[in-house]
Amino acid sequence: MRIGVDLVTGKSRHLTSWKTEDDPSAGPYVLRVAPNGYPQLFETQNLDSKSRFGPWNGATFKGMPDFGGNSIQFIFNDTGRYFGYNLVNSPQASRMRLKPDGDIEYLNWINLTQSWNAFSTATNDNCASYSICGPYGVCNIDNTPACSCLDGFEPRNAEDWRRADWSSGCQRIEPLACGNENGYGDSFPNITGVKFPDTNVSWYNQSMTLAECEVACKRNCLCMAYANSDITNGGSGCLLWFSDLVDIRLDDETQQLYIRMPASELTSPTAREHGSNKKKQTIIIVVSTLLGSILILALYLAWRKNKRSHKTILGRVPARNEKCANESGKEDKELSSYSLSIIANSTNNFSLNNKLGEGGFGSVYKGVLEDRQEIAVKRLSETSTQGQDEFKNEVKFIAKLQHRNLVKLIGYCIQEKERMLIYEYMAKKSLDSFIFGTYRSSTLDWPHRFHIIHGIARGLLYLHHDSRLNIIHRDLKASNILLDKDWNPKISDFGLARRFSGHETEVNTTRVVGTYGYIPPEYALHGLFSVKSDVYSFGVLVLEIVCGKKNQGFSHEEHNHTLIGHAWRLYNEGKSLELMSSSLGASCVESQVLRSIHIGLLCVQHHAEDRPTMLSVVLMLGNENALPPPKQPAFFTEEEMPDFGCISSGPTLDSVDEITITRLQAR
Repeated sequence: MRIGVDLVTGKSRHLTSWKTEDDPSAGPYVLRVAPNGYPQLFETQNLDSKSRFGPWNGATFKGMPDFGGNSIQFIFNDTGRYFGYNLVNSPQASRMRLKPDGDIEYLNWINLTQSWNAFSTATNDNCASYSICGPYGVCNIDNTPACSCLDGFEPRNAEDWRRADWSSGCQRIEPLACGNENGYGDSFPNITGVKFPDTNVSWYNQSMTLAECEVACKRNCLCMAYANSDITNGGSGCLLWFSDLVDIRLDDETQQLYIRMPASELTSPTAREHGSNKKKQTIIIVVSTLLGSILILALYLAWRKNKRSHKTILGRVPARNEKCANESGKEDKELSSYSLSIIANSTNNFSLNNKLGEGGFGSVYKGVLEDRQEIAVKRLSETSTQGQDEFKNEVKFIAKLQHRNLVKLIGYCIQEKERMLIYEYMAKKSLDSFIFGTYRSSTLDWPHRFHIIHGIARGLLYLHHDSRLNIIHRDLKASNILLDKDWNPKISDFGLARRFSGHETEVNTTRVVGTYGYIPPEYALHGLFSVKSDVYSFGVLVLEIVCGKKNQGFSHEEHNHTLIGHAWRLYNEGKSLELMSSSLGASCVESQVLRSIHIGLLCVQHHAEDRPTMLSVVLMLGNENALPPPKQPAFFTEEEMPDFGCISSGPTLDSVDEITITRLQAR
């Protein structure tokens, strides 16, 4: 038996725990092969990552139980990735089991006793908890506290770390120099004795040498670390990390990991020595601040008591004369309700100088709360096309979704006729302000665009597959992709989002809503939407990111095709590279550009069943395997575009959040 995923059919084979020892129905724990990035195994609990095994190093997965000398195999190619093992002593029966408590054990059958004997169990301690120390944190089970930062890093939130909350992780003490001197302003000191970080966002090439791997990482400012991918035969292959390094723990690993650091970081002690030093530093900090903490706590409680008249948790009684409350009266401790006076003060009474943008829903303002946190306030106008139901819909969904590529909702305000959503502030605003037009497009080079494409894909994969709700966004477009200060994309605006169940393949609606140019044909013409609707929108967005032109209203002097049709025509003529924006000429990686266009065309194919899932898209973006040829896309020419009576094509109002009535339709 093999555990893994078939990349052709999308079928997954995994282990699921029993609910209890006496109840064989499906329990909360699942062990599966990660579908994207460099191969590794994940154990989830109620769909949340519990622990990670790996990555695959050519011989084994770190943290897996001892298989008693049996040879472990992992096969990954264009058609799938599978994990299994071969018995050395073939007559002997053995099995691997995921227990109801989440432990993984390897068992042998003992003929003498006619029973199964547990030979080994996967290590399960606090450091096995996925990303317990956050980005760039290292977990050492022998230390107290267990978490410390890598050399050259410091806690992102020192106060949280003193409370043993390490989830915020660590940040660099000195900024990177990448971007100067073609990226060679940074150094790559190596560390050993650690389990390699999560390879979910990684790139690999099994035929490259370590020297070639170093050059590839140095030339890409988004590359945070590199290493050999295979420890057999003295080490070979190349593995590059393109996101924050998470889920690192102390281990007896001898394989070297090279981390991008400022040039000033010329030396790097081993993780073991580092952990010991950090332990001493932490003890000094704790002792020196013990008395001060008591005073700070007293002041904090007094401040909270005074603050409570201005800010209330959803479901509690607001301050006098304030009416910011959830009309349902149900408590949701994940969100805060803010008074109108607090929001008005933070935005300088909604000053024009604080205005970030405007749309059919109303305006967005930048604000600064009393604790200096920067926020973006989405203030719905009284004539907003987003109704009360859509407002509640957005609050309900975003409050329950947590992912690095989804915008974070901090709170909301409902007071008299005012309806406002309070988000984390995105320093670089929306994606459309960079990719459309010639002025700012030159500031967004290809490495950043490719990073943004990756991030959007991962966000959609989370919505469709990995979140606890399973969401179809239904309004994915460039203006709904926000960018933080590090160019990380965040999917926003969930006013049209709909939840679906695992058994549903399509849902039928009597009212079509969304944005002209991003809506697939089955939805526009028949009211059918599914996860493949979001895949279509993603494909349009990928082509727009590459081209720098909008699909809606695209024009070309030689034909009347849409942007999709133009991309299809160039693909058939073997001229796909001509689709690329001229501003990307100096920074582009041709193979990545061509692959992105190809994936975009696969996503906009006319029939929904031909389009890949977002799971497949993330896999295709993360490797260099051959891609299937795309079929002719939908809305090939402008004449094919339907007349959306309920959707405005004006310059500011791109989407109408009409209330939809949905019903299940058997397929």
